[in-house]
Amino acid sequence: MRAMVLAAGKGTRLRPLTDTVPKPLVEVAGRPMVAYPLEVLRQAGIEEVVINLHHLGGQIRTALGDGQAYGLRIIYSEEDPILDTGGAIAAAREYLAGDTFVVLNADTFIDVRLQEVIEFHRRHDALATMVVRADPDATRKDDIRIDADGRMRRILGHSHPASSAASALPRLFYAGIQVFAPRVFDFLPAGVYSITRDVYPRLLAADEPLYGYLHTGYWRILDTPGDLAAGRREIAARLQAPDGG
Repeated sequence: MRAMVLAAGKGTRLRPLTDTVPKPLVEVAGRPMVAYPLEVLRQAGIEEVVINLHHLGGQIRTALGDGQAYGLRIIYSEEDPILDTGGAIAAAREYLAGDTFVVLNADTFIDVRLQEVIEFHRRHDALATMVVRADPDATRKDDIRIDADGRMRRILGHSHPASSAASALPRLFYAGIQVFAPRVFDFLPAGVYSITRDVYPRLLAADEPLYGYLHTGYWRILDTPGDLAAGRREIAARLQAPDGG
């Protein structure tokens, strides 16, 4: 299996820090934040990773190199202009399309067992599987709803055509990891677009098998000054714990 880590964004919510340091290289508990999703991949036995680059991408390439220091083989997908998440995955088609593949955000720390997510995805013969978390206070905008089997019934206000009661299901949000069957490239043209905003609603309307893997463990996004400060404290404490968090 192969994977992609999305790392091209400008990190505008972390400015001025990200004016000179790309967000994936911002330090969190003694390591660049991108080291944590790379470790999730390594622990799952995935060895080959493509990382997309745009904002200060040369720094990321220099810092990570060929990936040997992380137990991985890393190649890079340069973007100019930046392609957003859907366009970025489409641009890496030649590298990813041969088998089931995983896409992770560079700015998310999560203690999920990725191999279990992949097994869940394959067991359901899904086209796409999102790792999701509860959002009982509706603090995030993803508004994802899944049924008791994990089948996605609603996303971003779009409901499955046969799911009139989707809005009554518990509200969830995307937690930064997706697993795809290679057939997803049938729905990913070249261009600039979002995988969640532009592609998932179309897949849902077409009754494609979309699933959500509910994660109940630790999760922290690191894309605002407040989240970064909290993440630095929490992640350092987890890494110092006797069981490693």
